Amino acid sequence: MRASTIAIAAAAVLLAGCTVGPNYKRPQVAIPENFRAPSPLPAPQAASLADLKWFEVFHDQQLQSLIRTALAQNYDLREAVARVEEARASLGATRSNQFPQVSASGDLQVERLSRDGQFPLSPSFLPNQNRIYGEGGLNLLSFEIDLWGRLRRATEAARANLLNAEWNQKTVMSTLVSQVATDYFQLVELDAELQISQSTLQSRRDSLKLTQDRQRGGVATLLDLRQAEELVYTASESIPQLQQQIEQTDDQISLLLGKNPQNIEIAHGLRDDSVPPEVPSGLPSALLERRPDIRAAEQSLVAANANIGVAKAAFFPQITLTGNIGGQSSTLANLFSGPDGVWSFVPQITQPIFTAGRLKSNLQLAKAQREEMQAAYEKSIQTAFQEVSDALIAHQRTRESRVEQEHLVTALEDRKRLAYARYTGGVDTQLNALDADRDLLSAELTLAQIRYAELTSVVQLYKALGGGWE
Repeated sequence: MRASTIAIAAAAVLLAGCTVGPNYKRPQVAIPENFRAPSPLPAPQAASLADLKWFEVFHDQQLQSLIRTALAQNYDLREAVARVEEARASLGATRSNQFPQVSASGDLQVERLSRDGQFPLSPSFLPNQNRIYGEGGLNLLSFEIDLWGRLRRATEAARANLLNAEWNQKTVMSTLVSQVATDYFQLVELDAELQISQSTLQSRRDSLKLTQDRQRGGVATLLDLRQAEELVYTASESIPQLQQQIEQTDDQISLLLGKNPQNIEIAHGLRDDSVPPEVPSGLPSALLERRPDIRAAEQSLVAANANIGVAKAAFFPQITLTGNIGGQSSTLANLFSGPDGVWSFVPQITQPIFTAGRLKSNLQLAKAQREEMQAAYEKSIQTAFQEVSDALIAHQRTRESRVEQEHLVTALEDRKRLAYARYTGGVDTQLNALDADRDLLSAELTLAQIRYAELTSVVQLYKALGGGWE
Protein backbone atom coordinates (compact mmCIF):
# COMPACT_ATOMS: atom_id res chain seq x y z
CA MET A 1 0.00 0.00 0.00
CA ARG A 2 2.79 2.38 0.91
CA ALA A 3 4.60 1.57 -2.34
CA SER A 4 1.46 2.34 -4.35
CA THR A 5 1.07 5.67 -2.61
CA ILE A 6 4.64 6.59 -3.39
CA ALA A 7 4.18 5.64 -7.06
CA ILE A 8 1.03 7.78 -7.33
CA ALA A 9 2.81 10.73 -5.73
CA ALA A 10 5.76 10.36 -8.08
CA ALA A 11 3.43 10.29 -11.10
CA ALA A 12 1.69 13.44 -9.86
CA VAL A 13 5.01 15.25 -9.55
CA LEU A 14 5.95 14.06 -13.03
CA LEU A 15 2.74 15.33 -14.57
CA ALA A 16 3.10 18.67 -12.82
CA GLY A 17 6.66 19.13 -14.05
CA CYS A 18 7.51 21.92 -16.45
CA THR A 19 9.57 21.69 -19.61
CA VAL A 20 12.43 24.14 -19.88
CA GLY A 21 13.85 25.36 -23.16
CA PRO A 22 12.21 27.07 -26.16
CA ASN A 23 9.29 25.47 -27.97
CA TYR A 24 9.91 25.14 -31.69
CA LYS A 25 8.49 27.76 -34.04
CA ARG A 26 9.14 27.64 -37.78
CA PRO A 27 11.36 30.57 -38.81
CA GLN A 28 9.79 33.21 -41.01
CA VAL A 29 11.31 33.01 -44.49
CA ALA A 30 10.53 35.38 -47.34
CA ILE A 31 8.77 33.44 -50.11
CA PRO A 32 8.47 34.96 -53.59
CA GLU A 33 5.04 35.31 -55.12
CA ASN A 34 6.14 33.42 -58.23
CA PHE A 35 9.10 31.48 -59.51
CA ARG A 36 11.55 33.43 -61.64
CA ALA A 37 11.27 32.27 -65.25
CA PRO A 38 11.63 33.75 -68.76
CA SER A 39 8.82 35.96 -69.99
CA PRO A 40 5.99 35.39 -70.37
CA LEU A 41 5.78 34.17 -66.80
CA PRO A 42 3.47 31.18 -66.28
CA ALA A 43 0.25 31.99 -64.48
CA PRO A 44 0.29 30.94 -60.80
CA GLN A 45 -1.56 27.67 -60.32
CA ALA A 46 -1.87 25.12 -57.57
CA ALA A 47 -1.10 22.17 -59.86
CA SER A 48 2.54 21.17 -59.98
CA LEU A 49 4.60 18.74 -62.01
CA ALA A 50 5.82 17.34 -58.68
CA ASP A 51 2.29 16.17 -57.85
CA LEU A 52 2.66 13.45 -60.47
CA LYS A 53 4.15 10.07 -59.61
CA TRP A 54 7.45 9.38 -61.30
CA PHE A 55 5.89 6.79 -63.61
CA GLU A 56 3.38 9.42 -64.71
CA VAL A 57 6.21 11.76 -65.67
CA PHE A 58 8.51 9.31 -67.44
CA HIS A 59 6.52 7.39 -70.03
CA ASP A 60 9.32 5.24 -71.43
CA GLN A 61 8.63 1.66 -70.33
CA GLN A 62 12.31 0.72 -70.30
CA LEU A 63 13.13 3.73 -68.13
CA GLN A 64 10.33 2.82 -65.72
CA SER A 65 11.77 -0.68 -65.39
CA LEU A 66 15.21 0.74 -64.61
CA ILE A 67 13.83 3.10 -61.96
CA ARG A 68 11.92 0.28 -60.26
CA THR A 69 15.07 -1.81 -60.12
CA ALA A 70 17.07 1.11 -58.73
CA LEU A 71 14.49 1.79 -56.01
CA ALA A 72 14.73 -1.85 -54.94
CA GLN A 73 18.49 -2.39 -55.14
CA ASN A 74 20.38 0.91 -55.03
CA TYR A 75 23.07 0.95 -52.35
CA ASP A 76 22.59 4.59 -51.30
CA LEU A 77 18.88 4.01 -50.79
CA ARG A 78 19.52 0.86 -48.78
CA GLU A 79 21.88 2.85 -46.55
CA ALA A 80 19.21 5.52 -46.10
CA VAL A 81 16.66 2.87 -45.08
CA ALA A 82 19.12 1.48 -42.54
CA ARG A 83 19.66 4.98 -41.10
CA VAL A 84 15.90 5.30 -40.63
CA GLU A 85 15.86 2.06 -38.65
CA GLU A 86 18.82 3.28 -36.58
CA ALA A 87 17.00 6.52 -35.77
CA ARG A 88 13.82 4.61 -34.88
CA ALA A 89 15.75 2.36 -32.49
CA SER A 90 17.50 5.38 -30.98
CA LEU A 91 14.13 7.04 -30.38
CA GLY A 92 12.85 3.92 -28.60
CA ALA A 93 15.92 3.79 -26.36
CA THR A 94 15.71 7.50 -25.55
CA ARG A 95 11.97 7.44 -24.84
CA SER A 96 12.37 4.45 -22.50
CA ASN A 97 14.28 6.68 -20.06
CA GLN A 98 11.00 8.42 -19.20
CA PHE A 99 9.55 5.25 -17.68
CA PRO A 100 10.46 3.20 -14.62
CA GLN A 101 12.85 0.35 -15.27
CA VAL A 102 11.77 -2.73 -13.30
CA SER A 103 13.68 -5.98 -13.05
CA ALA A 104 13.14 -9.23 -11.14
CA SER A 105 15.88 -11.00 -9.25
CA GLY A 106 16.23 -14.06 -7.09
CA ASP A 107 18.95 -15.91 -5.18
CA LEU A 108 19.05 -19.41 -3.77
CA GLN A 109 21.83 -20.43 -1.41
CA VAL A 110 22.29 -23.94 0.04
CA GLU A 111 24.73 -24.60 2.89
CA ARG A 112 25.81 -27.83 4.61
CA LEU A 113 27.33 -27.53 8.06
CA SER A 114 29.79 -30.12 9.33
CA ARG A 115 29.33 -31.72 12.77
CA ASP A 116 32.96 -32.78 12.91
CA GLY A 117 34.59 -29.40 12.60
CA GLN A 118 36.99 -27.73 14.99
CA PHE A 119 34.19 -27.75 17.56
CA PRO A 120 32.08 -30.89 17.04
CA LEU A 121 28.33 -30.43 17.47
CA SER A 122 25.88 -33.07 18.61
CA PRO A 123 22.96 -34.09 16.35
CA SER A 124 20.51 -32.82 18.95
CA PHE A 125 22.04 -29.36 18.80
CA LEU A 126 22.04 -29.28 15.00
CA PRO A 127 19.21 -31.52 13.74
CA ASN A 128 19.44 -30.34 10.10
CA GLN A 129 22.81 -29.98 8.48
CA ASN A 130 21.45 -28.46 5.24
CA ARG A 131 20.23 -24.85 5.27
CA ILE A 132 18.52 -23.10 2.34
CA TYR A 133 18.41 -19.34 2.07
CA GLY A 134 16.20 -17.64 -0.53
CA GLU A 135 15.92 -14.06 -1.70
CA GLY A 136 13.70 -12.61 -4.43
CA GLY A 137 11.83 -9.49 -5.46
CA LEU A 138 11.33 -6.61 -7.90
CA ASN A 139 13.87 -3.83 -8.30
CA LEU A 140 13.14 -0.26 -9.41
CA LEU A 141 16.36 0.93 -11.03
CA SER A 142 16.99 4.67 -10.81
CA PHE A 143 13.75 6.12 -12.14
CA GLU A 144 14.30 9.81 -12.87
CA ILE A 145 11.39 12.18 -12.26
CA ASP A 146 11.42 14.37 -15.37
CA LEU A 147 10.55 17.49 -13.41
CA TRP A 148 12.25 19.92 -15.83
CA GLY A 149 11.54 18.08 -19.08
CA ARG A 150 15.10 16.93 -19.79
CA LEU A 151 13.99 13.48 -20.87
CA ARG A 152 11.01 14.83 -22.80
CA ARG A 153 13.24 17.24 -24.69
CA ALA A 154 15.69 14.41 -25.43
CA THR A 155 12.79 12.33 -26.77
CA GLU A 156 11.64 15.31 -28.85
CA ALA A 157 15.12 15.59 -30.35
CA ALA A 158 15.27 11.84 -31.06
CA ARG A 159 11.86 11.95 -32.73
CA ALA A 160 13.01 14.85 -34.92
CA ASN A 161 16.12 12.89 -35.83
CA LEU A 162 13.91 10.01 -36.92
CA LEU A 163 11.83 12.32 -39.12
CA ASN A 164 15.05 13.80 -40.48
CA ALA A 165 16.24 10.32 -41.45
CA GLU A 166 12.89 9.55 -43.11
CA TRP A 167 12.94 12.77 -45.13
CA ASN A 168 16.57 12.14 -46.07
CA GLN A 169 15.49 8.74 -47.35
CA LYS A 170 12.89 10.46 -49.53
CA THR A 171 15.59 12.88 -50.73
CA VAL A 172 17.73 9.93 -51.79
CA MET A 173 14.74 8.45 -53.63
CA SER A 174 14.06 11.71 -55.46
CA THR A 175 17.72 12.09 -56.39
CA LEU A 176 17.94 8.46 -57.51
CA VAL A 177 14.91 8.75 -59.79
CA SER A 178 16.27 11.91 -61.41
CA GLN A 179 19.77 10.45 -61.76
CA VAL A 180 18.55 7.26 -63.45
CA ALA A 181 16.37 9.30 -65.80
CA THR A 182 19.20 11.72 -66.61
CA ASP A 183 21.69 8.93 -67.32
CA TYR A 184 19.12 7.03 -69.37
CA PHE A 185 18.36 10.06 -71.53
CA GLN A 186 22.10 10.62 -71.96
CA LEU A 187 22.43 7.03 -73.11
CA VAL A 188 19.61 7.56 -75.61
CA GLU A 189 21.23 10.80 -76.81
CA LEU A 190 24.62 9.14 -77.27
CA ASP A 191 22.96 6.34 -79.20
CA ALA A 192 21.33 8.95 -81.44
CA GLU A 193 24.72 10.61 -82.02
CA LEU A 194 26.19 7.21 -82.85
CA GLN A 195 23.46 6.54 -85.42
CA ILE A 196 24.01 9.98 -86.96
CA SER A 197 27.75 9.40 -87.13
CA GLN A 198 27.36 5.93 -88.64
CA SER A 199 24.87 7.22 -91.22
CA THR A 200 27.19 10.11 -92.04
CA LEU A 201 30.14 7.73 -92.35
CA GLN A 202 28.26 5.59 -94.86
CA SER A 203 27.27 8.70 -96.82
CA ARG A 204 30.87 9.92 -96.87
CA ARG A 205 32.14 6.54 -98.02
CA ASP A 206 29.73 6.71 -100.93
CA SER A 207 30.98 10.23 -101.66
CA LEU A 208 34.58 9.03 -101.46
CA LYS A 209 33.85 6.26 -103.97
CA LEU A 210 32.34 8.84 -106.31
CA THR A 211 35.40 11.07 -105.93
CA GLN A 212 37.73 8.13 -106.61
CA ASP A 213 35.83 7.34 -109.81
CA ARG A 214 35.98 10.98 -110.87
CA GLN A 215 39.68 11.19 -110.01
CA ARG A 216 40.44 8.12 -112.12
CA GLY A 217 38.47 9.70 -114.94
CA GLY A 218 40.47 12.89 -114.67
CA VAL A 219 37.53 14.99 -113.55
CA ALA A 220 38.50 15.32 -109.88
CA THR A 221 41.90 16.27 -108.57
CA LEU A 222 44.08 14.52 -106.02
CA LEU A 223 43.19 17.32 -103.59
CA ASP A 224 39.51 16.47 -103.99
CA LEU A 225 40.30 12.85 -103.21
CA ARG A 226 42.27 13.71 -100.05
CA GLN A 227 39.49 16.01 -98.79
CA ALA A 228 36.92 13.25 -99.27
CA GLU A 229 39.19 10.82 -97.41
CA GLU A 230 39.54 13.37 -94.60
CA LEU A 231 35.77 13.41 -94.08
CA VAL A 232 35.62 9.62 -93.95
CA TYR A 233 38.39 9.36 -91.39
CA THR A 234 36.88 12.14 -89.28
CA ALA A 235 33.55 10.32 -89.08
CA SER A 236 35.27 6.98 -88.39
CA GLU A 237 37.34 8.46 -85.56
CA SER A 238 34.30 9.88 -83.74
CA ILE A 239 32.49 6.52 -83.58
CA PRO A 240 34.85 4.79 -81.07
CA GLN A 241 34.64 7.84 -78.82
CA LEU A 242 30.85 7.67 -78.80
CA GLN A 243 30.95 3.93 -78.16
CA GLN A 244 33.26 4.54 -75.20
CA GLN A 245 30.85 7.08 -73.70
CA ILE A 246 27.92 4.70 -74.23
CA GLU A 247 29.68 1.82 -72.50
CA GLN A 248 30.76 3.99 -69.56
CA THR A 249 27.22 5.33 -69.19
CA ASP A 250 26.01 1.71 -69.15
CA ASP A 251 28.36 1.09 -66.24
CA GLN A 252 27.15 4.19 -64.41
CA ILE A 253 23.51 3.14 -64.70
CA SER A 254 24.40 -0.40 -63.64
CA LEU A 255 25.89 0.99 -60.42
CA LEU A 256 22.71 2.94 -59.74
CA LEU A 257 20.80 -0.31 -60.21
CA GLY A 258 23.05 -2.11 -57.73
CA LYS A 259 24.31 -4.47 -60.44
CA ASN A 260 27.60 -5.38 -62.05
CA PRO A 261 28.47 -3.52 -65.30
CA GLN A 262 26.23 -4.63 -68.15
CA ASN A 263 24.57 -3.40 -71.32
CA ILE A 264 21.47 -1.28 -70.75
CA GLU A 265 18.57 -1.71 -73.14
CA ILE A 266 17.14 1.58 -74.38
CA ALA A 267 14.41 2.86 -76.64
CA HIS A 268 16.16 4.25 -79.71
CA GLY A 269 15.65 7.91 -80.45
CA LEU A 270 14.79 10.95 -78.36
CA ARG A 271 11.00 10.93 -78.56
CA ASP A 272 8.92 13.99 -77.80
CA ASP A 273 6.54 11.92 -75.64
CA SER A 274 9.29 10.82 -73.22
CA VAL A 275 8.12 13.44 -70.72
CA PRO A 276 4.92 15.51 -70.30
CA PRO A 277 4.66 18.45 -72.72
CA GLU A 278 3.47 20.78 -69.95
CA VAL A 279 5.54 21.44 -66.85
CA PRO A 280 3.46 23.46 -64.34
CA SER A 281 5.56 24.65 -61.43
CA GLY A 282 2.78 25.16 -58.87
CA LEU A 283 2.78 27.70 -56.04
CA PRO A 284 6.09 28.71 -54.41
CA SER A 285 4.59 28.28 -50.92
CA ALA A 286 4.01 24.57 -51.61
CA LEU A 287 7.72 24.04 -52.19
CA LEU A 288 8.46 24.09 -48.45
CA GLU A 289 6.13 21.16 -47.88
CA ARG A 290 7.01 19.24 -51.03
CA ARG A 291 10.82 19.25 -51.03
CA PRO A 292 12.12 16.40 -48.83
CA ASP A 293 15.52 18.05 -48.27
CA ILE A 294 13.80 21.15 -46.84
CA ARG A 295 11.70 19.00 -44.53
CA ALA A 296 14.82 17.12 -43.44
CA ALA A 297 16.64 20.38 -42.72
CA GLU A 298 13.68 21.58 -40.65
CA GLN A 299 13.73 18.42 -38.54
CA SER A 300 17.43 18.98 -37.87
CA LEU A 301 16.44 22.44 -36.64
CA VAL A 302 13.71 20.93 -34.42
CA ALA A 303 16.21 18.51 -32.88
CA ALA A 304 18.73 21.29 -32.24
CA ASN A 305 16.02 23.43 -30.65
CA ALA A 306 15.03 20.56 -28.33
CA ASN A 307 18.66 20.02 -27.32
CA ILE A 308 18.66 23.54 -25.85
CA GLY A 309 16.03 22.32 -23.38
CA VAL A 310 18.19 19.31 -22.53
CA ALA A 311 21.15 21.61 -21.83
CA LYS A 312 19.04 24.00 -19.72
CA ALA A 313 17.55 21.18 -17.64
CA ALA A 314 21.06 20.17 -16.59
CA PHE A 315 21.23 23.34 -14.42
CA PHE A 316 18.35 22.15 -12.21
CA PRO A 317 18.18 19.43 -9.58
CA GLN A 318 17.85 15.87 -10.81
CA ILE A 319 15.52 13.65 -8.77
CA THR A 320 15.85 9.90 -9.04
CA LEU A 321 14.05 7.08 -7.24
CA THR A 322 15.40 3.61 -6.53
CA GLY A 323 13.72 0.85 -4.59
CA ASN A 324 12.88 -2.80 -4.37
CA ILE A 325 10.28 -5.06 -2.85
CA GLY A 326 10.63 -8.75 -2.12
CA GLY A 327 11.44 -11.24 0.60
CA GLN A 328 14.24 -13.13 2.34
CA SER A 329 13.82 -16.45 4.11
CA SER A 330 15.73 -19.52 5.17
CA THR A 331 12.94 -21.64 3.67
CA LEU A 332 11.45 -21.23 0.20
CA ALA A 333 7.92 -21.75 1.49
CA ASN A 334 8.09 -18.62 3.62
CA LEU A 335 9.95 -16.48 1.08
CA PHE A 336 7.10 -14.01 0.52
CA SER A 337 5.27 -14.40 3.85
CA GLY A 338 4.64 -11.47 6.11
CA PRO A 339 7.61 -11.31 8.46
CA ASP A 340 10.03 -12.33 5.69
CA GLY A 341 9.03 -9.52 3.30
CA VAL A 342 11.44 -6.63 2.75
CA TRP A 343 11.25 -3.38 0.81
CA SER A 344 13.30 -0.26 0.36
CA PHE A 345 12.67 3.15 -1.21
CA VAL A 346 15.56 5.57 -1.81
CA PRO A 347 14.80 9.00 -3.29
CA GLN A 348 17.87 10.95 -4.36
CA ILE A 349 18.34 14.54 -5.44
CA THR A 350 21.42 15.86 -7.23
CA GLN A 351 22.13 19.55 -7.74
CA PRO A 352 25.17 20.72 -9.74
CA ILE A 353 27.18 23.27 -7.75
CA PHE A 354 30.49 23.68 -9.50
CA THR A 355 31.19 22.23 -12.99
CA ALA A 356 33.94 24.62 -14.16
CA GLY A 357 31.65 26.10 -16.83
CA ARG A 358 30.72 22.76 -18.41
CA LEU A 359 26.96 23.26 -18.16
CA LYS A 360 27.15 26.81 -19.46
CA SER A 361 29.36 25.73 -22.34
CA ASN A 362 26.97 22.91 -23.23
CA LEU A 363 24.10 25.40 -23.35
CA GLN A 364 26.11 27.75 -25.57
CA LEU A 365 26.98 24.82 -27.80
CA ALA A 366 23.31 23.83 -28.13
CA LYS A 367 22.33 27.41 -29.01
CA ALA A 368 25.13 27.69 -31.57
CA GLN A 369 24.08 24.40 -33.15
CA ARG A 370 20.53 25.67 -33.39
CA GLU A 371 21.75 28.81 -35.20
CA GLU A 372 23.74 26.59 -37.53
CA MET A 373 20.72 24.40 -38.31
CA GLN A 374 18.51 27.45 -38.86
CA ALA A 375 21.00 28.89 -41.35
CA ALA A 376 21.12 25.50 -43.13
CA TYR A 377 17.30 25.38 -43.18
CA GLU A 378 16.97 28.85 -44.65
CA LYS A 379 19.70 28.13 -47.18
CA SER A 380 17.94 24.95 -48.29
CA ILE A 381 14.83 27.01 -49.06
CA GLN A 382 16.74 29.59 -51.08
CA THR A 383 18.62 26.81 -52.89
CA ALA A 384 15.30 25.19 -53.78
CA PHE A 385 13.95 28.41 -55.31
CA GLN A 386 17.18 28.82 -57.29
CA GLU A 387 17.04 25.26 -58.61
CA VAL A 388 13.41 25.65 -59.70
CA SER A 389 14.20 28.93 -61.42
CA ASP A 390 17.25 27.46 -63.15
CA ALA A 391 15.23 24.49 -64.37
CA LEU A 392 12.39 26.70 -65.68
CA ILE A 393 14.89 28.91 -67.48
CA ALA A 394 16.71 25.91 -68.94
CA HIS A 395 13.48 24.31 -70.12
CA GLN A 396 12.25 27.46 -71.83
CA ARG A 397 15.55 28.43 -73.43
CA THR A 398 16.47 24.94 -74.61
CA ARG A 399 13.03 24.56 -76.17
CA GLU A 400 13.53 27.81 -78.07
CA SER A 401 17.03 26.69 -79.10
CA ARG A 402 15.74 23.29 -80.22
CA VAL A 403 13.14 24.86 -82.51
CA GLU A 404 15.77 27.05 -84.19
CA GLN A 405 18.22 24.15 -84.45
CA GLU A 406 15.60 22.03 -86.20
CA HIS A 407 15.18 24.80 -88.79
CA LEU A 408 18.98 24.91 -89.21
CA VAL A 409 19.21 21.14 -89.77
CA THR A 410 16.43 21.28 -92.36
CA ALA A 411 18.23 24.06 -94.22
CA LEU A 412 21.60 22.28 -94.10
CA GLU A 413 20.08 19.04 -95.39
CA ASP A 414 18.79 20.92 -98.41
CA ARG A 415 22.11 22.73 -98.82
CA LYS A 416 24.04 19.46 -98.79
CA ARG A 417 21.70 17.94 -101.36
CA LEU A 418 22.07 20.93 -103.67
CA ALA A 419 25.85 21.20 -103.17
CA TYR A 420 26.47 17.55 -104.10
CA ALA A 421 24.09 17.83 -107.05
CA ARG A 422 26.04 20.83 -108.36
CA TYR A 423 29.37 19.09 -107.73
CA THR A 424 28.20 15.92 -109.48
CA GLY A 425 26.93 18.01 -112.38
CA GLY A 426 30.30 19.72 -112.65
CA VAL A 427 29.02 23.24 -112.02
CA ASP A 428 30.56 23.68 -108.56
CA THR A 429 33.68 22.67 -106.64
CA GLN A 430 33.85 19.84 -104.20
CA LEU A 431 34.79 22.27 -101.42
CA ASN A 432 31.25 23.59 -101.09
CA ALA A 433 29.86 20.06 -100.93
CA LEU A 434 32.36 19.08 -98.23
CA ASP A 435 31.60 22.19 -96.20
CA ALA A 436 27.89 21.47 -96.39
CA ASP A 437 28.54 17.89 -95.22
CA ARG A 438 30.59 19.05 -92.23
CA ASP A 439 28.06 21.68 -91.23
CA LEU A 440 25.16 19.23 -91.43
CA LEU A 441 26.88 16.63 -89.25
CA SER A 442 27.74 19.26 -86.65
CA ALA A 443 24.18 20.62 -86.67
CA GLU A 444 22.62 17.16 -86.32
CA LEU A 445 24.86 16.30 -83.37
CA THR A 446 24.06 19.64 -81.77
CA LEU A 447 20.33 19.04 -82.24
CA ALA A 448 20.61 15.68 -80.47
CA GLN A 449 22.43 17.36 -77.58
CA ILE A 450 19.81 20.13 -77.34
CA ARG A 451 17.01 17.57 -77.25
CA TYR A 452 18.83 15.79 -74.43
CA ALA A 453 19.22 19.10 -72.58
CA GLU A 454 15.50 19.77 -72.98
CA LEU A 455 14.60 16.37 -71.53
CA THR A 456 16.99 16.73 -68.62
CA SER A 457 15.62 20.21 -67.87
CA VAL A 458 12.25 18.54 -67.23
CA VAL A 459 13.95 15.94 -65.04
CA GLN A 460 15.72 18.66 -63.05
CA LEU A 461 12.53 20.69 -62.71
CA TYR A 462 10.68 17.63 -61.44
CA LYS A 463 13.37 17.03 -58.83
CA ALA A 464 13.66 20.73 -57.92
CA LEU A 465 9.91 20.90 -57.27
CA GLY A 466 10.22 17.93 -54.90
CA GLY A 467 8.86 15.15 -57.07
CA GLY A 468 9.99 11.56 -57.38
CA TRP A 469 9.82 10.28 -53.79
CA GLU A 470 6.18 9.16 -53.69
